[in-house]
Amino acid sequence: MFTLTYPCSPFISPPTVTADFSPPPMLNSPKQETKTNFLTKDHKYTCRRLSLHLTAVSVLTSSVQLTDIILTLNMVSPVTVVKSEGPKLVPFFKATCVYFVLWLPTSSPSWFSALIKCLPIFCLWVFLLAHGISFLEDHSSARKIFAGLIFSALGDAFLIWQEQGYFSHGLLMFAITHILYSSAFGLKPLNLPAGLVIGTISGLCYALLYPYLSGTMTYLVAVYIALIGFMGWRAIAGVQLANDLWTWTKLSACLGAVLFMVSDLTIAVNKFCFPVPHSRAIIMATYYAAQMLIALSAVECQDADGARKRV
Repeated sequence: MFTLTYPCSPFISPPTVTADFSPPPMLNSPKQETKTNFLTKDHKYTCRRLSLHLTAVSVLTSSVQLTDIILTLNMVSPVTVVKSEGPKLVPFFKATCVYFVLWLPTSSPSWFSALIKCLPIFCLWVFLLAHGISFLEDHSSARKIFAGLIFSALGDAFLIWQEQGYFSHGLLMFAITHILYSSAFGLKPLNLPAGLVIGTISGLCYALLYPYLSGTMTYLVAVYIALIGFMGWRAIAGVQLANDLWTWTKLSACLGAVLFMVSDLTIAVNKFCFPVPHSRAIIMATYYAAQMLIALSAVECQDADGARKRV
């Protein structure tokens, strides 16, 4: 007698397959030999059934393990996130406080003011590097977000001297940033309804700005709005709340992309259309929050690896 119990999920009782492989008795008469042939056929039939059972159990177990991985990722609580990632973000919060406390005037740009403005982004570089160089080497999405933060710092530096003619340079740096972020977020799932909504909002924003634009800025702003809109679409598409196919990092990327669009829209309206009250505070608060949330989304692949090991 042979009994096989196949491992499965802790929530599903393990299937048990039993088969009798005891050898047939030694028989001498013709009738007994005929009976032996039938017994041999029964053993072969039992082996085939055992093989089918093992195949079915293997498929079931793989499905259950995949479900466990998804549930493990989705069940990460905000408290766990704060405990694991919060200490690495302390330098970022300190640098952000330094920027708002000093509140250096934009009328007199300098390398010191550029450093203070870029310092929180430098701290996000350190945040990603704190997860290890091998982490960036193994995960392309994290590398792309890290590269996007580098171009963001360059864009911030150029915008310090925007009144001296470097606004288009900053626009180019952030355009590259959005391309990198879009690539990091990926093209799956497609989520066309979300793309349609973002496309409509982007078109309305450009329609608002168009009467105030002239020269090459008309085309540069159009391209930039298309790129940031695409980035927002790819970030929002990853959050599928209806199907429970989301993680806290996908939600982080979504919120970060939305805040980035709010920040840039405020810049555009304040620069081209009309003065926005407290525009600088709104722009920088939403911008720093957006960059922090997008940087947080880069650690998703590390969490996924940890979940697979726990399962």
